[in-house]
Amino acid sequence: MSANFFEIKQFSCGYPSFHLSDISFSLERGTFAGIIGPNGSGKTTLFRGITGTLSTLAGEVRLQGKNLKELSLQKRAQNIAIVTQTVDAGQITVEDYVLMGRMPYHSRFQFFETKRDYELAQKYMELTGVLKHKDKLMTELSGGEQQRAAIARALTQEPELLLLDEPTSHLDITHQVRILNLLQRLNDEMGLTVLMVVHDLNLASEYCDQLIMFREGKIFLQGKPENVLTFETIEEVYKTPVITRINPYSNKPVIFLVSEKMMKNR
Repeated sequence: MSANFFEIKQFSCGYPSFHLSDISFSLERGTFAGIIGPNGSGKTTLFRGITGTLSTLAGEVRLQGKNLKELSLQKRAQNIAIVTQTVDAGQITVEDYVLMGRMPYHSRFQFFETKRDYELAQKYMELTGVLKHKDKLMTELSGGEQQRAAIARALTQEPELLLLDEPTSHLDITHQVRILNLLQRLNDEMGLTVLMVVHDLNLASEYCDQLIMFREGKIFLQGKPENVLTFETIEEVYKTPVITRINPYSNKPVIFLVSEKMMKNR
């Protein structure tokens, strides 16, 4: 595998009050990677910089050796799909919402979806478990169902890279696991490269094969979960006492919090 399938080189972006500078990392094709770190460490700022919501101040983002700045918006959307924290779809049916993912493939004067557009929409609605809701309005779905519809729309773009900003925030544990099991299956079966911002360290550990830990606008550490999520590293970055153990089924780290009361009673 090539280590530079997706590459960020000396990248800087941000706001007057906070910015990232000199960020560099690369991912192999087929990686399931997570961006972790405390609140305010730069995770979402990086996501917005990669997706173009924030202007690049320096450096570059490359996909298969091509600078994203050199790609048209249409080409970029054919290669990279984005799923944000919240789904703002309005009064639109699930099917029409998912079909919006085919827009990067429409010709200039194309006003109607093709047979292939509908076939792909049906395929990914079925894969994500929302096909039975295709005639419902998006506003009628639960939060977890909306996220799965958003992933279905992203997949109809037929991307090589899927970017997600905290896809499991505001969801209960059942929907968190369903969403991440789906992403893991897509990663395993389709070879889809996944990069997501995630708050929950245990979810990040269990599902990701690479983690990028941020602290104060810088990459603090990148590597496999067992190398990143040690109690020493977590306590240094998060300023919180924890205990780490190994999940006997997955051999991934599990993080246990320790309350102030228990610390005093030690």
